Amino acid sequence: MSKTAHHLKTIIDTIRPRLQALTDEQAARRPTPDKWSTKEIIGHLVDSASNNHQRFIRAQFTDELIFDGYRQEEWVKLQDYARADWQNLVQLWYYFNWQMARVIARVPDPVRHQLRPRHNLDKIAMRKVMPLKSVSLEYFMEDYVKHLEHHLQQIFPDYEPQLR
Repeated sequence: MSKTAHHLKTIIDTIRPRLQALTDEQAARRPTPDKWSTKEIIGHLVDSASNNHQRFIRAQFTDELIFDGYRQEEWVKLQDYARADWQNLVQLWYYFNWQMARVIARVPDPVRHQLRPRHNLDKIAMRKVMPLKSVSLEYFMEDYVKHLEHHLQQIFPDYEPQLR
């Protein structure tokens, strides 16, 4: 199993019980009116998994990493994660990321490490890459995990990232 897939699996296995221990009321609470609740953060991470799942599959059929973005705030609002059943949302997040770990693990090394000069990671990645710099699918998959960890730290400030 790749390092990235292993880290993702470790993260979701570690965090799921902590998420499940939160009450629906705790998960629905917004820290401030302009910040997402834990429910909305987990919903956003489901959306991230959904979008990146198809990106990681499609990237194996092309020599570039150019993908559509998505309007994150609108996705969270339209799906009304704030009123979703908390335990069901945690399970959806867990199993979608379990599948993401499987997808990441199955990418062949030559495809994973191939440098791609054409990409738009300056627009869609959390860790931006300048347009003229070549980048690998491995970098983009690691970026997905780092994005997930960034949001987990918002929920659990004591969370220590697995992927450095």
